[in-house]
Amino acid sequence: MRLQIGIATIVVGLLSGAGAASAVEPTPVTPELVAAAQKEGHLVWYGSEDLQAVTAIAHAFAAKYPGISAQAERSGAERNFQRVSQEYDSGIHAVDVVTSSNPGPILFWKRNGLLATFVPEDVANWPAAERDPDGTYAVNCLTLAVIGYNTRLVPRDEAPKSFADLLDSRWKGKLVKAHPGYSGTIVTATLAVSQALGWEYFEKLGRQQVMQVQSAIDPPRKVAQGERPVMVDGAEAAAFQVQEAGGPLALVYPTEGTPEVPLNAVIMQQAPHPNAARLFLSFLFSPEGQQIFVDYGFRSLHAGVKEPAARRPFATIRLLHTDPAEQEKAGDEIKERYARYFGT
Repeated sequence: MRLQIGIATIVVGLLSGAGAASAVEPTPVTPELVAAAQKEGHLVWYGSEDLQAVTAIAHAFAAKYPGISAQAERSGAERNFQRVSQEYDSGIHAVDVVTSSNPGPILFWKRNGLLATFVPEDVANWPAAERDPDGTYAVNCLTLAVIGYNTRLVPRDEAPKSFADLLDSRWKGKLVKAHPGYSGTIVTATLAVSQALGWEYFEKLGRQQVMQVQSAIDPPRKVAQGERPVMVDGAEAAAFQVQEAGGPLALVYPTEGTPEVPLNAVIMQQAPHPNAARLFLSFLFSPEGQQIFVDYGFRSLHAGVKEPAARRPFATIRLLHTDPAEQEKAGDEIKERYARYFGT
């Protein structure tokens, strides 16, 4: 199993057996489902995509289905996992839908019977490797963890081209980086880079006086604002948004490979608004919903969306892969080592 490379081969199964065709029949959007969802009138979504994207999705859904409000709450995947755990430990079942950039919570929740079975109609067209054969999750969008630099502060010919370049003494005190204790994207990226370069790479990077921020969406903004000239691992989706807003940010896909991060969507088994959750998940995977993700910088598996012509295609990028089952097991070690090397 791998969180893998390129649109044609991304995510060859989050669990053993995920390469098999789903045994769960897809569910179309019917008038009966819409009516049942409208009767519930509400749903709660904990998303780890950036705030602009989750807000846009929630507003578009509510506009398409009058009478159903979508309460979108954005936080890092690690914080969302902690929040759901704390709520469930207290007997609170507030959330309906979760999207996570870390496969660990998905694996844990499925193993413990906390996920509902539901396959949106569009997911039937997903490659089998990119959806759970038991129908509890599917990849709803993807991003990459990229290097970037401020084009006003760093000449193109002097910009780093690799992770190894970031260890050069000229970048000491000039780097910004997100944290795996908050961001699922950075958990994935940290594991991928540690497997490619060894943990000694992070030990050396920790001596570079790196500015530490929480979310993977923060480094592109810090760089564009000139707080640090170079980012180690910003989310590609957030970086695209900064660029489209005119920010002086250039992206670097490191020569060693770029960590790829699929996000998966689930409905909780004890969702308080199960019909609204099913309708929302159907919208999330629809051409309309997927196009919103793409418009906000994410990558999509849906054949019906249109990618911006200026966006670098996956086929030209060397990607680093992680195994979600291994990532779940290594989660505590990743955070412990990281804290040791970076003092956070």
